[in-house]
Amino acid sequence: MKYTRRWVLTAGAMGLGIAGCIGPHIASAKAQGSDTIPADGGEITVHPVGHASIVLEAGDMTIYVDPVGEASAYQAFSAPDLILITHEHPDHFNVDLLNALASNGTKIIANPAVFELLPEALQGMAAQMANGERTEVAGIGIEAVPAYNTTQERLRYHPQGRDNGYVLSLSGVRIYIAGDTEDTPEMRGLQDIDLAFVPMNLPFTMSVEQAADAVIEFKPKVVYPYHYRGNDVDQFKSLVDQSGAEIEVRLAKWY
Repeated sequence: MKYTRRWVLTAGAMGLGIAGCIGPHIASAKAQGSDTIPADGGEITVHPVGHASIVLEAGDMTIYVDPVGEASAYQAFSAPDLILITHEHPDHFNVDLLNALASNGTKIIANPAVFELLPEALQGMAAQMANGERTEVAGIGIEAVPAYNTTQERLRYHPQGRDNGYVLSLSGVRIYIAGDTEDTPEMRGLQDIDLAFVPMNLPFTMSVEQAADAVIEFKPKVVYPYHYRGNDVDQFKSLVDQSGAEIEVRLAKWY
């Protein structure tokens, strides 16, 4: 599919309802706090940047996930070795910021729709992954997990086959970054996930109840609710805790 300027502007207008005022809320990523996960040879540090944007650090490896907002939010971090883009909505994808953040050593992984929207210089450091594909970058295993809506009235937001979530294999830890999705069979069928980031905001992704039910089924060891603006993450934690599943719910400062 070829993306025209009109398509980009239309998507951007739709994204205003998705993104809200993302930029002003992402002023200083490290001010949002950080957390750690044990890993082979050390630990993985999780930095919630805001909404759906994450920085992961493991040893000398730095990974940015769906970076948006101001470049100043990333000044405290090393230049990214890897940038993951799940889809083209403006609360997940910003070309100007990618130009500012990417360096000569950066590798970008994106779904095909985003790859087509990248300028030539960024395409030169990018690879596209379709749903179900696998690759490896700098020793990090990457699986593209389908991310889509399943409820009839929400299908227009994230159609099946376009957008990605990702499972990373990093320092012996399997990390699931869901992107924008409902509780799909592919999500529910995940296995051996150590760390997960799961969204919950209607109408674009799923309800708190859907998210909790899916997490209880695929049983990550640790889960962060993210991309939840205005939703009750305490309710999510309560539902998961009450299930008796051995899942640690971590509530971080995303907004």
